[in-house]
Amino acid sequence: MHLKPDPPKPLKAQTMLPWIKFSLSTARLGYEVQTVMALRMLKLARGGSAATTEARRMVAEKGVAFAEAAATLATGGSMNKVVRRVRSRVSKNKRRLSRPFLSP
Repeated sequence: MHLKPDPPKPLKAQTMLPWIKFSLSTARLGYEVQTVMALRMLKLARGGSAATTEARRMVAEKGVAFAEAAATLATGGSMNKVVRRVRSRVSKNKRRLSRPFLSP
């Protein structure tokens, strides 16, 4: 007599909720990053000393963000924590870059 294996049990909403929240957070991060990239390109296209400063800041931020994310993960932190921190930095950049450009 052959016993049939039990059919897979459906996933409960409680099990999926953390993944759904994480997916939504990373999707928002992707959108927010695209917005900051567009604002940075506009600033760089204007040229001048503000563009030079922004280019340097942009490069420096990448190294700091990578080191911080690596340290968080190496010390047992979660990807959720990394995404929250990156979203926070992206939000600050968006606010800074969205301020009106006052000089010609």
